[in-house]
Amino acid sequence: MSGPAAGTADAATTTDVVCLGESMVTFLPSQPGRLADVPSFGRGIGGAESNVACALAAAGHRAAWVGRVGADGFGDHLVETIASYGVDTSAVRRDPVRPTGIYFRTATDRGTDTHEVAYYRAGSAASAMSPDNVPYEDLLAGRILHLSGITAALSADCLALLRDLTAARPGRPLVSFDVNHRPHLWRGGDADASVLLELARRCDLVFVGEDEAEEAWGIVGAEAIRAALPEPAVVVVKRGSAGATVFSGLHPGPRSSNAGGAENADTVTLVPALRVDVVAAVGAGDAFAAGFLSATLRGLPVRERVRHGHLMAAAVLTVPGDLTDPPARDHADRLAALDDDAWGRLRLGPGWTAADRAPEEVRTP
Repeated sequence: MSGPAAGTADAATTTDVVCLGESMVTFLPSQPGRLADVPSFGRGIGGAESNVACALAAAGHRAAWVGRVGADGFGDHLVETIASYGVDTSAVRRDPVRPTGIYFRTATDRGTDTHEVAYYRAGSAASAMSPDNVPYEDLLAGRILHLSGITAALSADCLALLRDLTAARPGRPLVSFDVNHRPHLWRGGDADASVLLELARRCDLVFVGEDEAEEAWGIVGAEAIRAALPEPAVVVVKRGSAGATVFSGLHPGPRSSNAGGAENADTVTLVPALRVDVVAAVGAGDAFAAGFLSATLRGLPVRERVRHGHLMAAAVLTVPGDLTDPPARDHADRLAALDDDAWGRLRLGPGWTAADRAPEEVRTP
C-alpha cells in the first residue's frame, strides 16, 4: 500500500506543496553558553513551514511559502532568503504596522535543560494572519497544503485560519499537518492539547513525535497515537533514534483494529532511523517532513518515503543550521533502496551529501 495520492492536478503547471506559517529571523550564537554570556550572534532564518518549503524546492519540487512579514528589513531578509532556495514567495503579504518576528537561541540541543530560546514574536505580522487576509487561491492551488500546530498557537485569528483550512471542502488538496507541539507558545493550559488533536484529526497526513504525543495528550506508544487519530489516511509517528512507524489506510475514517478485517484496515510500516554524527538537531523534524512529502509526491512506497525522510533529516543533522542542500535525488534513491542490513550499517557524518558516492562508499562503522 502506498498511502494517499498527493493530488491529481497537472504536475507540469501546479505547485507541488504550499506551506503556510510564520518564518522569523533567527540569531545564532557565536559560541556555546548562556544567552547572557554569548558575545555575538550570526543571522539566519527559522520557521517550520518555510524550512519544509526550502528543503522541497532544493530537492527539485515546486514549493511555495505563504506567510506574513513586516514592512521592515527583517521581512526583506526573510523573503529574499527563502526565495533564494527556489521557493515561490509571491503570495507573502507585508504588514505595514506589525513587525517581523525574531528570536535568539543557544547552541545546545533543544531537548536539553540548558537550551534557551528568546522569542520576540508577540504581535508579529504573522500572528495577524486570519481567514480574512490570506490568499486562499494560492493556499489551495498546490497538490499538498502543509501546515503545523505552531501557527495555531500564534493567535485566535491564526487558529481560526487553520480550522478553516482543515475543514472538508470540494477540491481540497491533500492536507499535511505536523503537530509541532510548542508548549511555550500556548497560554491556555490544556487547551493546546485538545486544539492540536482536533486539527490533526481533520487532516490527511499527520506527523507527530512519540515524545510530543505523550507530553501533549498523555498518549504512550505508536498504536495508541493511531487510535487517537483514526481519521487521517496516513499517520507518521516519529520515534527518535528508533526510527518511525507509519500507519497507512486505504481511506480516511475510523480504522479496524483487525488487519484482516475492514477494508480500511491499516498497513503498519516500521523503518529504523539512520546512525548520524549529529552537529545540531535543530530543523531535523522539518527536513524529515520534507523528505517524506517529496517521496509522496513521487508516488514512492511508504518504506521509501520514510527513508527519504530520514536521509533529508540526516543532511540537516550534520550541519550547524536549520537548512542545507539535500543529497542529490539519485544518490538518495540508491540509499533508500538498500536492503535492511545495508541500511542498518550506514553511518552518516558531516559532508556526506557533498559527494555522490555509491552506497558501499558511505561511511560505515
